[in-house]
Amino acid sequence: MATGTTDEISTFKGQGGRLRADRIGVAGLLMSVVAASAPLMVTTGGMPITFGVLGVVGQPLLYVLLGVVLLLFSTGYAEMSRHVHNAGAFCAYIARGLGGTAGAASSVVALVSYSSMQCCIYGLFGFELSGLLRKHLELTVSWWIPALLAAAVVGVLGWLKIDINVRVLGVLLLIEVVMVLAFDMAGIGSPGPEGVSPHAFDPATLSGPGLGTAFCGTVASFVGFEQAAVYSEETSRPQVVVARVTYLAVVFVAVFFALSAWAISVAAGPGQVSALSLKEGPNLLFALTEDRLGGAFTEVMHVFYVTGMFAAMLSFHNVVARYAFAMGREGLLPAAVGRTSRASGAPAYGSLLQSAVALLVIGAFAVTDDRPAGDPTAPVLRLSTWLGNVSALGVIVLMTAASAAVIVFFVRRGAARAQGWRLAASGTAGLALSVIGVLTVRDFHLLVGSDAASPLRWLLPGIVGAALLAGLALGVALKILRPEVHARIGQGNEAFQLAKALAEKAGPGRGSAPGEPGNPA
Repeated sequence: MATGTTDEISTFKGQGGRLRADRIGVAGLLMSVVAASAPLMVTTGGMPITFGVLGVVGQPLLYVLLGVVLLLFSTGYAEMSRHVHNAGAFCAYIARGLGGTAGAASSVVALVSYSSMQCCIYGLFGFELSGLLRKHLELTVSWWIPALLAAAVVGVLGWLKIDINVRVLGVLLLIEVVMVLAFDMAGIGSPGPEGVSPHAFDPATLSGPGLGTAFCGTVASFVGFEQAAVYSEETSRPQVVVARVTYLAVVFVAVFFALSAWAISVAAGPGQVSALSLKEGPNLLFALTEDRLGGAFTEVMHVFYVTGMFAAMLSFHNVVARYAFAMGREGLLPAAVGRTSRASGAPAYGSLLQSAVALLVIGAFAVTDDRPAGDPTAPVLRLSTWLGNVSALGVIVLMTAASAAVIVFFVRRGAARAQGWRLAASGTAGLALSVIGVLTVRDFHLLVGSDAASPLRWLLPGIVGAALLAGLALGVALKILRPEVHARIGQGNEAFQLAKALAEKAGPGRGSAPGEPGNPA
C-alpha cells in the first residue's frame, strides 16, 4: 500500500479524488449496465451476422452457453467487489491479484477496448440517423455529422450527475426492451413455415468454421455486464449492490438474447434463417416485424433502434470516463484526469478526455471517407466492424486476466479453502475465455469481413496487443522510476486515506516513508 506526504494528500484532495457516494441504487445501476448491451442494436446488427455470414443457426444456444461461462466468471468477480471498491474495476482487481504492472497493462487495454466500443456505436448511430433523416425529412447529411453532434451531447451528459444519466438510460432501455419483447411474442405466435421449432437449441447446430468467431460476437453482446463494479464508489452499499447487479445483468442478457434469437429463427424458420439473414442483413428484424406487427410499429422501432444506440454510447462513455478518472488518480494518466466536477461529483475530466478521443476517431474516419458514389455505408462499416470487434477481444483478454487475479488474490489472503468453489468457477471461466480468445484471434478476418491473407487479420487484434505491451511498459517504468506511484496502482482512494491517516499521526510536515508500519517497502 502506498502512502504519501501531507502535500501529496492535499493535492489529491484538491483534485477531487473520490466519486460521490450514494448516487445510484440497484435499479439505476442495472439499467446503466444493461443499456450498454443495446438490445435493438444486437438483434438487428449482431444476430443477422451470426445467422447469415457465420452460418451458426444455434445462436440461441450460444447465448445460454456463454451465459453459463460468464456466471462462473461472475462468482469470483462479484466476490472481489465486496473487498475492492474502485472505479477502476477490472484494472483494480487485476492489480490487487497480479500486481501493479499487470494493473497498468489492464488499464490501458480497458481504456482502448471500451473507447473502441463507444466509437463503433457512434458510426452506426450516425449512419442510421442520417438514413432516417433522408427517408422522413428528405434531408441528406453525411453520417459523421450526427455522429459528431451525438459525441458532443454525450460529453455534456457525462459531465452531469450520474443520477441524471440513469434517468435517460432507464427510459430508453425500457422502451427498447418492450419493443423487442413485442417482436418475440409476435414471432413465436406467428411462426414461419417450420412452426415453433426448438431446433436452434440443438447442440448439432453449433458447427462450422464460423463458430469460434460467433463466440466473440456473442461476447460483444454481453459487454457491459461487468461494468457494475465501475460504479462501486457511487453506490450506497457496494458490498451488496455490485454483486447483485452483476448476476442480474448476466442472467437478463443471456435469457433476453437467447429468447430473441430463438424468436428470429422461429419467425424465419430454422432452415431459412441463414439465407434470409444474408439477404436482409441489418434489416432482418424490421422485415420480420413488419410482416407481423405492421409498418407503423416497425417505423417506431427503427426510431428507438437509434435512441437505443445513443443510450449505449452514453453508458460506455460513463464507464470510460471512470476508468480514465481512476487512472488519473493513480498516476497512470495526468493528474488532472483524476479530478471530479465540484458541482456534479462526476469524473468530469475523464469525460472530457473520452469526448476528445471520440471526436478525433470520428473525424479521422470522416476525413478518410473514400466511399464511391451511392455507397454511404463503407466508412461506417469500417468504423463499426473494426472497432466493435477490437473491443470484444480486449474485454475477453481483461476477463481472462481477472479470472486469474481473483484466484491469486484470495490464495494470498489465505482464503483459498473458504472461497474454494468460487476459485474453481473462476478458473473454469478463465480457461473457457482463453479458448474463445485464441479462436477469436485465429478467425479475426471473418469478424471484419476480410480475406485470410489481409493484413487486417493481424493489425486489428494487434491493437489490443499493442495496448497490452504499452501498459506493461508503463508499469515497469513506474516501478523503476516512481515506485510510490506503482505501489498505488489498484488501491484507489484507499491509498490516500491511509496516507492521510499516517500523515496526521506523524504530525505536521511529516509523511510516512516506505518501510514504515502500514507502508511496506
